[in-house]
Amino acid sequence: MNLSPWPLTLLSRQRPSIPVAALSESRRVLYANSDAQEAGVQLGMRDIAALSRCPELHAEVISAPTAIAAWVELLETLYARYSDRVEGRVPGTVFLKISAPAARELAAALHAPVGLAESLEVAQIAALRAKPGEVREVATGAAEKAFLSLTPPAHLEVIGLTPVHIERLAFLGVRGLADLMKWSAAQREAFLGVDVGKRVNRFLKGERTGAVQRYVPGRVIEARMGLDSPLYEPSEADVIFSELLPLFLAELRGRAAAYLTVQADTLGGRLSATRKLKGSPGPAGLLRIAGLALTDTGALPLGVEALTLQLSGIQQPGRMVGLWASLAELEVTKDVLDRFPEALVKVEWLDPYAYATDARYQWVDWLTGMVRPTSMTPRQSWKPALTRIQAHQKAVERMAAFFEEVPL
Repeated sequence: MNLSPWPLTLLSRQRPSIPVAALSESRRVLYANSDAQEAGVQLGMRDIAALSRCPELHAEVISAPTAIAAWVELLETLYARYSDRVEGRVPGTVFLKISAPAARELAAALHAPVGLAESLEVAQIAALRAKPGEVREVATGAAEKAFLSLTPPAHLEVIGLTPVHIERLAFLGVRGLADLMKWSAAQREAFLGVDVGKRVNRFLKGERTGAVQRYVPGRVIEARMGLDSPLYEPSEADVIFSELLPLFLAELRGRAAAYLTVQADTLGGRLSATRKLKGSPGPAGLLRIAGLALTDTGALPLGVEALTLQLSGIQQPGRMVGLWASLAELEVTKDVLDRFPEALVKVEWLDPYAYATDARYQWVDWLTGMVRPTSMTPRQSWKPALTRIQAHQKAVERMAAFFEEVPL
């Protein structure tokens, strides 16, 4: 199923039947739907210029956390309703293992082009050539070969070609995959490069991906609370978040989340905002981030009737700990030091950004904290500078030695 570009698809679903455009961080048009393009909106145009040509245009910047959170939510929905084999590594392209009737139902529900084939590559090409809400089914054998021969150059990215390759092929007059089939395997590898050429050759020989990976559920944790009266104050929202966040922490079970999404239901519709989580914030940190996300939605002046919190990007964090936690917690450390007093040392950081290794750190004793030269201690290639008193004493000693050697 083809939903790319995903930011534009997300905006079109939120604002149906009106011209929409997805903007970059510099407020330039990245994507625009057909209604906006017919009104004169062009890619790369500033938002002010786009609005001057199309006053009813809805232009918005879709941040990466918001797009990823919405994509994960879609994958969870497809897993719950259609199939247990769902794969969507790239936002905008999703693969499912479903039957033909289910594919037609999915295409009509999402109003998206769907391709149905025995391999993932052919199904993606079929989805690119289908219309929104249509299912393009490709049979095997001669029918599949005839279908692939009509593949235009723009769809060759599915089999590994880059836009540079497609531009070079267009310069040679290659009109699609049918012309590329006439080349020999050596010619394709010589022109496209060894890696891309071998991938194209394997595709033409029939070596394609036929299995969809099993989807791992539970990547979105959601909690919702409806309100009896509309909410307008941030302090009232903090109370609701304080009641919802313990449910999150209990369901995380030590795992970490990548994104926190706040959805606010108002009289005018649902407004949402997503914030990226750094590390594993505690309850106070999650409460603060949830408040900031609610402020980003701009829903408080409209009156919030229901609040929904979502945690997405759930994964098990990797932690690297020491051999022993501390001397007081584990008796084994004391036993090791009793038997081998010089077995354990600590690192005392002097300057982590220093160029010389011996200026960055030094080894110290585990118990006393004194500098302990060992075989692991970096060799000291410099001599410490003398103090003023030491330099004066050194000069006096040299002068005395000079007069002792001079005969009277």
